[in-house]
Amino acid sequence: MKLGFLGSGKMASALAGGVLKANAFPREEIAVTDSVPAAAKALAEKHQLRAFASNAELAAWADAILLCVKPGDALPALRAVRGELRDKLVISIAAGLTLAQLEESAGPEARVIRVMPNTPALIHKGAAAYAPGKAARESDGGTVEKIFSAVGVVFRVKEELLDAVTGLSGSGPAYVYVMVEALADAGVLMGLPRDLSLRLAAQTVAGAGEMVLQTGLHPAELKDMVTSPGGTTIAGIEALERAGIRSALLGAVRAATDRSRAMREMKGG
Repeated sequence: MKLGFLGSGKMASALAGGVLKANAFPREEIAVTDSVPAAAKALAEKHQLRAFASNAELAAWADAILLCVKPGDALPALRAVRGELRDKLVISIAAGLTLAQLEESAGPEARVIRVMPNTPALIHKGAAAYAPGKAARESDGGTVEKIFSAVGVVFRVKEELLDAVTGLSGSGPAYVYVMVEALADAGVLMGLPRDLSLRLAAQTVAGAGEMVLQTGLHPAELKDMVTSPGGTTIAGIEALERAGIRSALLGAVRAATDRSRAMREMKGG
């Protein structure tokens, strides 16, 4: 299967590098393009890939097209190559664009899948979810999983759940960055040097997340393992609960999900 990247930005570069590292696609069966030729050339040179001069040439060549352009450019880009998308798989990572909008622009004979990735895919630690369109085949879901599992984890969901995915894992890295920054500031408040405090905070968050993934234990159980009676950890947890940390995180995900739904409805989705 020939895989084409329509758009050559950071996410396209991460996905191309991931599938190559995982040997998911042969190098000679991956190509790129971009409205800015220099961007396509740079990505092609970085990963030793073929670069096409136009989107139409790429769409005619590829069996699967990964739409990696800004949301405002996505539908016009699809409409411009609509004639080349018959029986082609179109995978969109454009935020906020529904399957109905994508299918209308790509044409009735295109097989469309919508994916919501997140930025840690840039370091191959991403979390993504996808929803297949009306014409998508079961094997198309397998293609999406092959691509996105190369840069993290990927799950299949119903399209109506993608707003919640956006609110949790799509926007979630920003919540974690706020937590890391606050923990680092707290370390500085308590006398730690800034660089040491930041590294300790970041590694603590990364390590705790990895413990959840690798052990399979519930976070509450892992929390109890480090919470001694009358100790330092339970004192810190009491302070967090008093400040409403659970309510704040619940509210953040709810607010981001609601905003994703509102933006979709404004766009006519």
